[in-house]
Amino acid sequence: MQGMEKWHITPNDPGEFTLAADARCTTTKYVNDHIWELRYRNIEPPALTIQTSYGLRAHSFRVFPRFIEGDKALTNPAKFDSPPIIHNFGPNFLSMSYFPFPGIMAKAHYYVPESNVIAGSITLTNKKLKERALNFELAAVLAPGEQGSRMAAKKIEEVTVLAGQTHHLHPVVFITGGAQEGTGPFSALTFDLELAPGAYRTFSWAVATLEEEAASFRLARETAQGHWEAEIARFELLAESTIGVKTGDQDWDTAFAMSQKTALGLLMSPSANFPGTSFVVNRLPEQGFSAQGDGQDYQLNWSGQTPLQADYLSGLLASTAPKFTQELLSNFLAFQSPEGFIPKKVGLAGQESDLLAMPLLSNMAWRIYQSNQSIEFLKEVYPQLKAFVQAWFTSEQDSDEDGIPEWMRARQSGFEAHPANISNPNWVLHPEVSMTEEPALCALLSHELKILMQMAEILEEEADIGSLQALKTRLEKAIQGAWDEEKAIYYRWDKDTHYSPAGKTIITGTGEGPLNIQESYEYPMRLLIQIETASSLPSKLNVFVHGYENPDKHIVEHISPTQFQWHLETGKAMSQRTYTSLEYVNVYGLDKDTKVTVHIADYRTEDISLLLPLWSGDASQDDAQELIKKTITDRDRFWFPFGLRSTPHEGQPSVLMPWNTLVGKGLIINGRRDLAAELVSKLMKAIIKNLKEKGCFYTSYNAETGQGLHEHNTVDGLAPLELFLETLGVKILSPRKFIIEGRNPFPWPVSVTYRGTNIVRRRRKTTITFPDGQRTVIKDPNPQMVYYSPNFSTR
Repeated sequence: MQGMEKWHITPNDPGEFTLAADARCTTTKYVNDHIWELRYRNIEPPALTIQTSYGLRAHSFRVFPRFIEGDKALTNPAKFDSPPIIHNFGPNFLSMSYFPFPGIMAKAHYYVPESNVIAGSITLTNKKLKERALNFELAAVLAPGEQGSRMAAKKIEEVTVLAGQTHHLHPVVFITGGAQEGTGPFSALTFDLELAPGAYRTFSWAVATLEEEAASFRLARETAQGHWEAEIARFELLAESTIGVKTGDQDWDTAFAMSQKTALGLLMSPSANFPGTSFVVNRLPEQGFSAQGDGQDYQLNWSGQTPLQADYLSGLLASTAPKFTQELLSNFLAFQSPEGFIPKKVGLAGQESDLLAMPLLSNMAWRIYQSNQSIEFLKEVYPQLKAFVQAWFTSEQDSDEDGIPEWMRARQSGFEAHPANISNPNWVLHPEVSMTEEPALCALLSHELKILMQMAEILEEEADIGSLQALKTRLEKAIQGAWDEEKAIYYRWDKDTHYSPAGKTIITGTGEGPLNIQESYEYPMRLLIQIETASSLPSKLNVFVHGYENPDKHIVEHISPTQFQWHLETGKAMSQRTYTSLEYVNVYGLDKDTKVTVHIADYRTEDISLLLPLWSGDASQDDAQELIKKTITDRDRFWFPFGLRSTPHEGQPSVLMPWNTLVGKGLIINGRRDLAAELVSKLMKAIIKNLKEKGCFYTSYNAETGQGLHEHNTVDGLAPLELFLETLGVKILSPRKFIIEGRNPFPWPVSVTYRGTNIVRRRRKTTITFPDGQRTVIKDPNPQMVYYSPNFSTR
């Protein structure tokens, strides 16, 4: 069996590989999805293993080959004569070769045709000039859960197979060729082989796992006896539809390919609640089983997606899987209310948030339109997207109705490091988001409005443009008013006072009683009351603030127990009123040892979301250059060895790929392609470090060390392919249409291949070779549209 040898990935190269059913080829099972992982290093006992836990219904289930020649038996790939080399891979398949013994070559294929079965083949060839006698075993080791039995050989319909049980599952291993029961230390199916010089023998196997043993046997036998050549060719053809990148660093090339493979592997087939293909945030062997049977019991990463995650994923897949990218958008629109409301998070089991979605959906739609150029698509989505953006300007999201909306909850922002998130070290001192207006939200909405105006122009909806522009102009003014010239950054501001005061501790005390303050302020301040208790939470807590809202208006404000937010033993509450002077704060209902602190809320906490006006185009030319020079590239604030850190002063400095990507695009928009290239290099350094050391992507990365943080292989941590291509100056609109602009800012020529077209970008020229051999050379750095046809053209 001959597969295409596209890669040469060794155990020293980045990556280990998860395999699961591919939604492009089959109907995936959201509530019963078996996910496999190929392991050939850092595993005990050492073996070339494909393994799963069936969504934690087993401790582990492992399948691996064992080779015996004479008195030598091998399972450990580190002791093979030649280690495994991976030649091709996709979301559901992998091809590799290795030499367990000198002169004995093994070519192995693995693939997952559907959610409940995995299959493989192995071809052993004698490359020596003398006959070889050896034994091949396919071993299967099951560590069942509370209910079950280990794998053992048995006969079903006169065929020797391996069978076991875990939970309600009955895995059955079938192999072609008339296997016998193995006699080694593992449950195995075995073959005695005599291979003449140049001779080979091929075995096909499958593991099916259903709730009845007989059904598992039938599915395993049918799969193993299937048309392997056609299946492998089909999967390799799908793999060719991804974007091939060749740089001066093979690790980069592998990381970009693995990111696309992982991204495609996250796709899940439509459900009764979703009209289109959806995705899960990550897909690992311990996931994929819903005990409840409907997915409503799934944890965070399988319970839905946010617009930020969908937007980042669509950036990886828009060119290579445009149909599925369009369906990702349609899923959000399917949940839209008549008033325009779209939930922040929607899930395959019908899960939906009660918060309004982060405004990035028009950005997704515009990316899709640039690829499909479909006016019908724009006609379909434009009214819904317009209604969605307008929903942000209702009184529910814009409580003071000044045309500047607010987040209702910190998690609505999609920014995990938001200072108002309860897990953030700055949480206590930061004002509640409902009291704050933010540059990030303004920039996101401004960008959406800009896209809507472009859509309206294409669709000749001129009547809409004026009202959309009016909303955008108000947001632009708010962003520009938030610019702090001294610190060269945009700050959040109080929605009522429109000031951005720094945090300050006013007074600290313990227990009940008055805290005398007697302070005046230049402009109105909002207070934050902090309670720290070592005992039970105070249920009878009441706080009264005495002061002046302005010189002529004395007020007494009551802060009740229900206004306090608690995290562990610390609570905080914001004053609803603002004060130009304070007299005292009276506290009731506390133990004598409970600590009380009165602060001025801190609006000047810095984080990467404050840089978004660079991306949205709302920063003036001068402010943009100051933001880049004094803030973004400041090594004490954001510009760290492994990317832009989320916040300059957090305890563990994290790098978030989607937010780095948005800022990176902002650098390109503002003429700093060189810095965007440097940023991409930092991000790739973090990704490759973890792929080599741990074999996986991570949700985020430590900005100082590059160490992966949080969970494995989530969509949020995949390599920033879209940012890389935009930095390179290559935009793929379709298999036959491209935009080339700028100069290649990377230190080596870069080759980009897509569906037969090859683009080679050198420092000062670009060569494009089309599938039929036609070639054009571009030297002009101004944007050039390149169309392929029998008589191709550039524009």
